[in-house]
Amino acid sequence: MKELTYEIEERFLSPYATFSKNTAGRENPETPCPMRTDFQRDRDRILHCKAFRRLKNKTQVFLSPEGDHYRTRLSHTLDVAQIARAIARCLRLNEDLAEAISLGHDLGHTPFGHSGERVLDRLSGGNFSHNEQSVRVVELLENEGKGLNLTKEVRDGILHHRKSGTPATLEGKAVSFADRIAYVTHDVDDALRAGVLKREDLPKNALKVLGDSSSARINSMIWSVYRKSNGKPFVEMEEEVLSALNELRSFLFQTVYITPTSMAEEEKANRMLEAMFNYYKTNVEKLPAFYQIMVEKDGVTRAICDYLSSMTDRYAEHVFRSLFIPKSWLFTK
Repeated sequence: MKELTYEIEERFLSPYATFSKNTAGRENPETPCPMRTDFQRDRDRILHCKAFRRLKNKTQVFLSPEGDHYRTRLSHTLDVAQIARAIARCLRLNEDLAEAISLGHDLGHTPFGHSGERVLDRLSGGNFSHNEQSVRVVELLENEGKGLNLTKEVRDGILHHRKSGTPATLEGKAVSFADRIAYVTHDVDDALRAGVLKREDLPKNALKVLGDSSSARINSMIWSVYRKSNGKPFVEMEEEVLSALNELRSFLFQTVYITPTSMAEEEKANRMLEAMFNYYKTNVEKLPAFYQIMVEKDGVTRAICDYLSSMTDRYAEHVFRSLFIPKSWLFTK
């Protein structure tokens, strides 16, 4: 089965794609799987790891939304995987590699969205970012400290998925675009659903270029990447469409991500994380046993960041209550 996959890739994929049989391999060599390529195994390992399952209870944009249809970090990850596969398919790149990178790209994300990331970065002295933490999760923290032993290409794509990143593969670049396409599109949807925005508020020039609906906007951007990059040794978006994407992204920062309302809720989350960070810094022995081992390996600050960033929103609230909120007493006569 695996050899058949190799043959299909040889016949179908672009010469600029990453071929599964040519992977740079893993840090620790393993016996190959007779059925799955290494990128397919990476995808499966990520899908079944605990950090992936926790994404379902981590904030995407709106903290503790009252509704079942707002995006979470998990649904965002699945959106990215779908879009990245679509880009990879139309450019004849390696879909399995693109999917594996997509599924792992946010494993190290904090509770409470990017606000949690910013507070841990501040408390750690500028040494925390979710993409680097995602790599740390798959290399060290998952599987009881053994890591997932993923291929070099997948780890590189995870590390460089941000807009400023420079992934070594075209599949990694496809994921970087898919991430932006996904969050800009679905954050508009969620803001409209929450009543934070009205449809008439959206920038008209951007909608004229991208389309009036979520599906139209996603389709427009994927097709733009195809027209610009098909048969080329790069993955890029046409300038007009990229400009519209950036305009919509800037609009979201001004009207959704950084507003008095959102910042007020973010401040509450920040105080929670900062209080827990300071508590564990002076009570290291209270950290779970696994993270006390991390203290010995990488220091107190890194271990606390590992623990706090691993939390879901609701688990962070639970730990905060257990540390700082007095329990009720039952009085009897």
